Amino acid sequence: MFVFHPGYGAGLPAGHRFPIGKHQAVQEALADALPEARFVEPAPAAREALLAVHSDSYVEAVLSAQVDKAVERRIGFPVTAEVAKRARLVVGGTLSAVRLARDLGFAANLAGGSHHAMPDAGAGYCVFNDLAVAAVAEVRASRRVLVVDVDVHQGDGTAVCLAGVEGAFTFSIHAERNFPARKAASDLDIGLPDGCGDEAYLEALAGGLRAAFARARPDLVLVQAGVDVHGADALGRLCLTDAGLVERSRMVRKVCAAAGVPVAATLGGGYGGDLAALGRRHALALLALA
Repeated sequence: MFVFHPGYGAGLPAGHRFPIGKHQAVQEALADALPEARFVEPAPAAREALLAVHSDSYVEAVLSAQVDKAVERRIGFPVTAEVAKRARLVVGGTLSAVRLARDLGFAANLAGGSHHAMPDAGAGYCVFNDLAVAAVAEVRASRRVLVVDVDVHQGDGTAVCLAGVEGAFTFSIHAERNFPARKAASDLDIGLPDGCGDEAYLEALAGGLRAAFARARPDLVLVQAGVDVHGADALGRLCLTDAGLVERSRMVRKVCAAAGVPVAATLGGGYGGDLAALGRRHALALLALA
């Protein structure tokens, strides 16, 4: 089951460094590869859900489209009313994916994975941290959550948002020298050298998953499934191939299946001007994870 809303593609001009059109491209690639795929539309996240992670002043600034210019520069684009609406939809999509995953075993939001957003500010094309909002909602329902972040960039915002939240465990495997320059402390971090390819990456991931599952004992796994680890990505510093992306997803899936734990995935990073290629790359990763 996949969660998608046309509003995911709103708010930014064509050609922006964040490829806003990739969400539609992913939906089309999934529909082509899996004709029986089902897509559901989310509702925007409620203000109360956002406040479980973000400060009242920041939520109000976003929802009223009055974000400080310095914060907008950190985010990477102006927070207009349209962008604010999109941000709420993205969080709502991840919350929907989590609910569906609990029922079906797997679901994915074709947006989200906004792992750089902090409690009181956005950053790195991330406005609200949907991963943290979803994790806190699960913890409040007495379910333990493991966030597995396989994006090329460290999930610094998620680590900060969930620091000290009992029942939430953050695991990030990323390019050590990539953004952000100043890393946060996840519960488990694996920083990889530039140019790391399939074999070394998968070996590190296997060890990280074993350690994370042993420590987290999750009831649900929330995956930030960014494909910017691919060697062709415009912002990545790692060198995974298509086969490596598939095996990465299969490895996560197998560990979760062996533990009997449902998986909710978010799209995560993937950058470049060829939207069709990005869409296929994301679809490849999500279908293997499913």
